[in-house]
Amino acid sequence: MTQLDALVETCHWIGHKGWAPATGGNMSVREDARWCWLSESGRDKGSLTRDDFLQVEIATGRVPSGRKPSAETGLHTLIYRLFPEAHAVLHVHTVNATVLSRLESAPVLRLQGYEMQKSLAGQQTHLDAVDIPLFDNDQDIDALAQRIAHYAEAAPLRYGFLLRGHGLTCWGRDVNEARRHLEGLEFLFECELRLRLLERK
Repeated sequence: MTQLDALVETCHWIGHKGWAPATGGNMSVREDARWCWLSESGRDKGSLTRDDFLQVEIATGRVPSGRKPSAETGLHTLIYRLFPEAHAVLHVHTVNATVLSRLESAPVLRLQGYEMQKSLAGQQTHLDAVDIPLFDNDQDIDALAQRIAHYAEAAPLRYGFLLRGHGLTCWGRDVNEARRHLEGLEFLFECELRLRLLERK
């Protein structure tokens, strides 16, 4: 199975989970140092095929086919430029990620004490802290990408980030790792959200 085929299968899984409702979300896979394949805008993620992915130039965001790529194309290409080891990017609109991103006022969401932190590459113990950066949402994707790139110059940016009121973007060294990071983070977000709600009572 190619990485693009694995991504199509993962998109169907995401759609079944309800994590990319109303054609929301976007997913991509790196082809090589120059190109990636990115989901076309306005497509239902639960029924994507290989034909629904567009070849995009990582350095420029250029789409040779002339078809319309995802609105967040600039975030996918940014991740591939920042992290040469990243080969798959998943952007979803889950309820847990969206709500938690609005509850957390700090610039990072700190996760600590959860055994499932070990679903994230390199995490060995629940005692470590995992910081997931939060960025204010922006319809100007180029400006948003610049803010994220500036953050990455000064602080670690691993696994993914949250956009307030928008959702989660995460990545991995291949589709399987990106999928594992997505599922692990979504579980951690749900635990953290439930814990905060219970503590408010």
